[in-house]
Amino acid sequence: MKLGARLIALILVLSFTIVLTKAEVITLTPETFSDKVKEKDTAWFVKFCVPWCKHCKKLGNLWEELGNAMEGDDEIEIGEVDCGKSRDVCTKVEIHSYPTFKLFYNGEEVSKYQGKRDVESLKTFVVEETEKAAEKAQLEDKEL
Repeated sequence: MKLGARLIALILVLSFTIVLTKAEVITLTPETFSDKVKEKDTAWFVKFCVPWCKHCKKLGNLWEELGNAMEGDDEIEIGEVDCGKSRDVCTKVEIHSYPTFKLFYNGEEVSKYQGKRDVESLKTFVVEETEKAAEKAQLEDKEL
């Protein structure tokens, strides 16, 4: 195989990998938000942003990196809502500033993240809060 053909093959593989990487973050819309966050025994960690926000832009690829870090964890989904396009969703869940990060479990908002903005801190938060929410849900199920 010639060098040019190898280079093209490598570019295609890298492009495909980038597409797969971005798929770890699920874009939620007014049509999908409620159904998704209500999924039983599933936590949704959602970033609420608008394209014009300088603080949202400053996050760069942080949310995609978090999605990759959480890959393989079936109980935790990473989502995002564009409040410019999905204003109704953002109003319903009381988003007043950008970016806002909220964790939902079984359709209920369980906590709002306000810590450091790095993958490890976000991952630690979402795992710990999901465990607490799952334990609480199990206790509530036993009481019924």
